[in-house]
Amino acid sequence: MTTAPSRLVLAATIATLALAGCAVPEPSREAAALPTPADWPAHLEAGPRGVAAAGLPWRAYFTDALLQQLIATALEHNRDLRIAALRTDEARAAFQIQRSEQFPAVGLGGQAARARVPGDLNLTGRPVVSGEYRAEVGFSSWELDLWGRVRSLKDAALQAWLASDAGRQAVQTALIAQVADGYLGLRELDERVAIARDTLATRQESYRIFSRREAVGASSRLQLVQVQTLLTQAQALLSQLELARARQLHALAQLVGAAPGPLPAAAPFDDALVLADLQPGLPSDLLTTRPDIIAAERQLAGARASIGAARAAFFPRIALTARWGTASAELDGLFDGGSRAWAFMPTISLPLFDGGRRRANLELSEVRRDLAVAQYEKTIQTAFREVADGLAARRWLSEQIEVQRVAVDAQAERARLAQLRYDNGSAAYLEVLDAQRDLLAARQQWVQARRALLSSQVGLYAALGGGAADPAAF
Repeated sequence: MTTAPSRLVLAATIATLALAGCAVPEPSREAAALPTPADWPAHLEAGPRGVAAAGLPWRAYFTDALLQQLIATALEHNRDLRIAALRTDEARAAFQIQRSEQFPAVGLGGQAARARVPGDLNLTGRPVVSGEYRAEVGFSSWELDLWGRVRSLKDAALQAWLASDAGRQAVQTALIAQVADGYLGLRELDERVAIARDTLATRQESYRIFSRREAVGASSRLQLVQVQTLLTQAQALLSQLELARARQLHALAQLVGAAPGPLPAAAPFDDALVLADLQPGLPSDLLTTRPDIIAAERQLAGARASIGAARAAFFPRIALTARWGTASAELDGLFDGGSRAWAFMPTISLPLFDGGRRRANLELSEVRRDLAVAQYEKTIQTAFREVADGLAARRWLSEQIEVQRVAVDAQAERARLAQLRYDNGSAAYLEVLDAQRDLLAARQQWVQARRALLSSQVGLYAALGGGAADPAAF
């Protein structure tokens, strides 16, 4: 014989199955057209040469031992990366909370109550003391997700978690590139400081010689002042470079998250840091290799899931509350035969008037979806530009370095000939001064051009999602 609670449960099950076919369809997820050309510009020489950056671990790309040590320290101590990791943990916990809404929260409870009713409030005319004791297990207000509202909210939370994790990877990729570029900047300044110091030593010796010559009348006061001018220019340049080096060291320490310690001078940085040639692939490859694009895509998917939850709010909300246990008027009879108690309370609710709240919430979700689409497209365009800039720098900076090297050789020969002409009395010392000044500037610019090329290679590695396919990278 079917009991009353069994009939209620059966009826609720049938209603659930009948209404499940009326679930709200998920929002369409058409793939947006790629807002970039299908291939890189022809003038950038983006052929198949080189290796794919996504599958190249950072330790294989940055082979300098000191730089590897700095990057490893930064990955452990950098505060921005730590914040990004904590935000990922926060998003994961939020997803787990939202996912739990799909299941009933079953709990065990007990209740004890004693009450005295005065005689004038009951039919017997005498005071009555009554008691009630309960021990129950059950769940309260568990929503039957017939329209997919809870499921859509869970999907949105999941996409937020995945977007946060991809954002953490983007922060890590950017951090590796920033540390490498900061190290390059420090090594560049080291080399420029060394050039300035050599120049300063040479000009101090020249000033000493001309001071003695001026003292014995072998040269004019004007020539001594000209030599002194070159000396003060070298002293000022060295002071500027030392200040720039100190600031670069402080910025690198902040990136690393700890004191980088002594950084000994080594071979010229462009000889010590040999970076592999990178293959850019196709622009569409960035969709799967760039963590920031993946994060934007996840945010778009989350915005679409939120639309599903907003649409489901227009349908009735059905919740179940059920309890089963034992009850008795006396504590010692709580578990006696015949004390079984149960309750089953389905509820259905649908707001009839909410001042347009649900409609506005749906419109808000749709606008946020459109914002996510625009942000996704902008992220793709930014990635395309960064890769194109890196490819352009790879081509034109290489030519610039060669031109600059020829210029340094020419300025060095000019300075040698000007000194020879002055020693033979064929030219004024001003010609020597101009040649030496231009030679120093050319040598400084050559160092800067070599650093610019290496920095562009670092930027290209990050722009191509360097290390994204390396499981040990993150």
